[in-house]
Amino acid sequence: MQPRNMSMSGVVDLAAVKAAQEAKAKAEQARAEAVRQGGGPGAVSPADLVIDVDEAGFERDVLQRSTEVPVVIDFWAEWCEPCKQLSPVLERLAVEYDGRFLLAKVDVDANQMLMQQFGIQGIPAVFAVVAGQALPLFQGAASEAQIRQTLDQLVQVAEQRFGLTGLAVDPEAEPGGAQPEVEVAPPAGPYDALLEAAVQALDSGDLAGAVQAYKNVLSDDPGNPEAKLGLAQAELLQRVQGLDPQQVRRDAADKPADARAQIVAADLDLVGGHVEDAFGRLIDTIRRTAGDDRDAVRVRLLELFEVVGTDDPRVAMSRRALARALF
Repeated sequence: MQPRNMSMSGVVDLAAVKAAQEAKAKAEQARAEAVRQGGGPGAVSPADLVIDVDEAGFERDVLQRSTEVPVVIDFWAEWCEPCKQLSPVLERLAVEYDGRFLLAKVDVDANQMLMQQFGIQGIPAVFAVVAGQALPLFQGAASEAQIRQTLDQLVQVAEQRFGLTGLAVDPEAEPGGAQPEVEVAPPAGPYDALLEAAVQALDSGDLAGAVQAYKNVLSDDPGNPEAKLGLAQAELLQRVQGLDPQQVRRDAADKPADARAQIVAADLDLVGGHVEDAFGRLIDTIRRTAGDDRDAVRVRLLELFEVVGTDDPRVAMSRRALARALF
């Protein structure tokens, strides 16, 4: 039987998680507002969607950026005639896709090590990096229709599997310049009393009441970061309420490829404060499963990322591991 006053204090620093959720919500609101207005503070210039990358800056400009936007890499050389036909198309599409991917151009003559690391035998060659994981897209000449189809699939995977919505683009922004910090005012609304009621319900063990209270806030303000975080926590606690931990552990140990058994065990891991164990369990299960089972595990892992906070380094590390497991 779950203790009545069970809380999430053993999982993470709630203040840090709340701050991370608020930062994420601000970024999402800023991007949405910038897109709505055709640009705006905090957005990047269209010229910043195409960058030159070398070996020294690869980790910063490609690997790190790939946790927020898919990065398409164009391996080219000055002497390569097909490259001169392909590169302008990719550059134009990078702008047309309005920040849904970032184009990184790598001169192979000046960056032989990167060419070797990617196993490139000939150019042009185009790869993508999503959440730190490299994916081959195509090599040699390709029609614009084929390129668009490939990019559409890349953007869809990045959004659906990793929550990467891309960059906001401001046509009037100065290219390469530092963008001012965006201050987004919290939505107006009488939410303080509802949020306080949800917290009290959560602390008293009334998980159903807490879930409903948070949903009441989100019905009026879907982006409210405190309500989103609280709902994720309350639903997690509701899922593990009444479970027999020993039986759950036995089931998970006996059936390592059973998606449901591993999902339930991961919930218990997280509630117990074993964040890495929860993430690792689900990533290992993704490697062992396929189809609907695999997708259910992936969805639960993304939900647990939200509980911990997407800015937590353990989440960033696990996103990269998830990408490797999926691809």
